[in-house]
Amino acid sequence: MTPSQAQTEIDKLRKELNYHSYRYYVLDDPEISDAEYDRMFRKLQALEEKFPELVTPDSPTQRVGAAPLEEFETVTHTIPMVSLDNAFDDGEMRDFDQRLRKLLELDEIEYIVEPKLDGTAVELVYENGLFAVGSTRGDGFTGENITQNLKTIKSIPLRLMSGKIKIPERLEVRGEVFYPLAAFKKLNEQRLKAGEPAFINPRNSASGSLRQLDPKLTAERPLDMYVHSLGQVIGYEFKTQWEALETFKKWGFKINPLSKVCRGIDEALAHYRKLGELRESLPYEIDGSVVKVNSFALQQRAGMRTRSPRWAIAYKYEAQQETTQILSIEAQVGRTGTITPVAIMHPVMVGGVTVSRATLHNEDEIERLGVMIGDTVVIQRAGDVIPEVVKVIESKRPKDAKKFKFPKKCPVCGEPVVRLEGEAAHRCQNISCPAQLKEGVRHFASKLAMNIDGLGEKLIEQLVDKGLVKSFADLYFLTKDKLAELERMAEKSAQNIIDAIAKSREVTFDRFIYALGIRHVGEHMARVLAKEFGSLQALIKADEERLMQIHEVGPQVAESVSRFFREKKNLATVERLKKGGVKIREAAKPKAADQKFAGKTFVFTGALEKFTRDGAERMVEERGGRASGSVSKKTDYVVAGPGAGSKLEKARELGVAVISEDEFLKMVGK
Repeated sequence: MTPSQAQTEIDKLRKELNYHSYRYYVLDDPEISDAEYDRMFRKLQALEEKFPELVTPDSPTQRVGAAPLEEFETVTHTIPMVSLDNAFDDGEMRDFDQRLRKLLELDEIEYIVEPKLDGTAVELVYENGLFAVGSTRGDGFTGENITQNLKTIKSIPLRLMSGKIKIPERLEVRGEVFYPLAAFKKLNEQRLKAGEPAFINPRNSASGSLRQLDPKLTAERPLDMYVHSLGQVIGYEFKTQWEALETFKKWGFKINPLSKVCRGIDEALAHYRKLGELRESLPYEIDGSVVKVNSFALQQRAGMRTRSPRWAIAYKYEAQQETTQILSIEAQVGRTGTITPVAIMHPVMVGGVTVSRATLHNEDEIERLGVMIGDTVVIQRAGDVIPEVVKVIESKRPKDAKKFKFPKKCPVCGEPVVRLEGEAAHRCQNISCPAQLKEGVRHFASKLAMNIDGLGEKLIEQLVDKGLVKSFADLYFLTKDKLAELERMAEKSAQNIIDAIAKSREVTFDRFIYALGIRHVGEHMARVLAKEFGSLQALIKADEERLMQIHEVGPQVAESVSRFFREKKNLATVERLKKGGVKIREAAKPKAADQKFAGKTFVFTGALEKFTRDGAERMVEERGGRASGSVSKKTDYVVAGPGAGSKLEKARELGVAVISEDEFLKMVGK
């Protein structure tokens, strides 16, 4: 067979296999037997092995086979993947409808009502019909690149089906990856037989499966996906959400068949109730219904808030509840130092999941509920995920019931526990506390902090678990030989890490402050502090009163910063960082000639394309101006990128000057 003949046969086999995969995994209506499909698949494999130059990323043989990753790369979403506001009763839904009708000046709105799957949100990006990138939602602005893992899900097309439908130049679709309940039950049965602990729930299992660094492990889990919404689209236009769903089907995506167009809020509520009745019989978990305005033009008119659209809402179903007894209460230290009281209970089934632990949130919540050790309580899975205590049945309280005393010292490291003013949570302030060390090191090494390239989550876990890193400073005393002893760490990889650590030794003052992970001190506040104090020694000496004199520093930040540097172990870590060779470049005082933005306040909004938000804020501050996160009458300029929402709207209402990214760069002089 010549390469030309092989290409013809390969193209034919791929087309047939993709079609039959669509019939089986998307439509659940196969036209051929499994054996026949397998024969065609093996024939394609054989041809691709003989002619490896003809292998393409969209071939059915390429769903599994990529090498394991060391860590996930970051993907920036073109349009932010915002979250939805929640409603919990009909009154809140009618308020939502009334607000929209008033805003849009309509008597009635056409909605789409869809089941809200309890899974993991992801985005799929197609370039000219070919699956190019898949990512997690992350923080809504950036997520993790899990392309190879998503390729293992058979209901996700590797190439869009065309037919008579035009293929967009670029298509971003969002949806929910979930673990079918029958498969999840079977998985837990197998794990228990093998003496392994059962997984908690399908949602966590789906999320964990997608975040495996080895795609082969993801492929072993029978994950599925429903697509429900759009990101950026270039080369195709939709008028309504329903039209988008119908077109998704023609391109080969799996769409939830229970979605429905509803005229007005009454029809929407009726369908919500119908889905609630079906909930127990569905082959997947849902925790509510999503109600969206059908018309994209109306969606655009309604606009966005900072973190959620005005034109959509999630109407949640009531959490499932059970009664059990609290045997004890433990203080659990979280990854950020938050100390959470956790009730240890007689195991009980809640919504198909065995629950033996439930959060009590904080000391105030224990007081509000009146919880005591020995109490019989009502628990629920909030959002069908996190178990929590919601009520004490006082009539069943035993005589020997005891009050829980919140610890004054961290149960993990023994350092004092503090409760900052205005906060409900108690916290351990020791940045070297083992309970929060892994998350602390991850933050310390992140791109906007010390920027230690290659120091990923798995490597951090090994370093901490093996006792090689007991504080941030220990990173600067690691050797290539010690690193090379770790799993999946060859000499070259070890040297790359050592080089990255060496490169990070010289750091700007603001990045160093941010890297320390001081509560309430983000990138912007770190720059404010660096600009004000100029040196680390001056910042360490500053008390709350001095900190409060700074514009933008409130009581919470002042107390948090002051308390952080009063903690002896934190100061010891800072000194050891210096001994490890970390050199802090003190903040240079801006020259008078550079003060063109003095007294001016800028707000950046939308998906910025010409520069990063962090970079833009630096440009403003370097020129004597101030970058703010909210629009007010004191704002001088709002710089708006694509997808700008509520901030742009508020700027127009207040008559604040709105400029483009190009106009901003001209002002900067770039």
